[in-house]
Amino acid sequence: MFYLLSVDEEKIKPEKSNASSLIEFILLGFSDVPNLQWILFGIFLIMYLTILMCNSTIVLITRTDPALQTPMYFFLSNFSFVEICYVTVTIPRMLVDLCTQKGNISILACATQMCFILMLGGTECLLLTAMAYDRYVAICNPLHYSLVMNHRICTQLVAACWISVIPVVIGQTYQIFSLPFCGSNRINHFICDIPPVLKLACGDTFVNEIAVYIVAMIFVMVPFMLIIFSYCKIICSILKLSSAKGRTKAFSTCSSHLIVVVLFYGTAGITYLQPKPNQSDITGKLLSLFYTILIPTLNPIIYTLRNKDIMAALRKLLSKILV
Repeated sequence: MFYLLSVDEEKIKPEKSNASSLIEFILLGFSDVPNLQWILFGIFLIMYLTILMCNSTIVLITRTDPALQTPMYFFLSNFSFVEICYVTVTIPRMLVDLCTQKGNISILACATQMCFILMLGGTECLLLTAMAYDRYVAICNPLHYSLVMNHRICTQLVAACWISVIPVVIGQTYQIFSLPFCGSNRINHFICDIPPVLKLACGDTFVNEIAVYIVAMIFVMVPFMLIIFSYCKIICSILKLSSAKGRTKAFSTCSSHLIVVVLFYGTAGITYLQPKPNQSDITGKLLSLFYTILIPTLNPIIYTLRNKDIMAALRKLLSKILV
């Protein structure tokens, strides 16, 4: 992903190739800071291992601890699994390119990475919506909670989050990589994301940009509005509770999810709903770093530190391991 600026002048010039002969891209990454390559490698490696360890722990304890066999933790377990998949699509490639100091990536590999990034990102959006619906039913309709959110319904919701995204993402990826790339093959980014790839396409990309906006509206804005609606209902129900202790407990069960929603949807919305010419390369990289590395690192910390049940299950697991 990272192409050092210390190469000779001939290599710095944009490579001209026609659409039929272009077989690979070069991800420039953070080539403007070549002296920081190994520092970035160390930081990203530590964050990747942290994400794997924390999310794997959440998956383990939510599947094995009897006290966590509820719909809320079922969704959290699936969300943590998607987070593991998401960072595995992006970070290992970054680490390899930091070691080799090259950013060559075939068009097929680039399309595959983009497809999985979009698929897993869309699945996360829908899972967050399902988690908000779970909290809505639990707080606003508690008497029917066990009936409405039974295991079969929860499984169907998770399956729908995956199945509904896959055909749309495959179609959009095919549409983008069907464009002719007849100019430079250098992507000023560290992953194959939509905005930097579209910048390299020749001809009119208006239809593709409209398609990106439509998909972003469906998988980002619509779920976000549903989450906002759910939380408006939740807050109204919480405020009606007569017990201050009850209100505090209800708010605490939702706060972690709400923080994650704001972080995730904020960066995703800015990335995919902003017009292509208005997004600078530096802004795009920073936003991508935020939602590909930083947010997945913070998510398990937010969910564990603010959740007494998970902390209790974690202490129980550690006591079993250490004894």
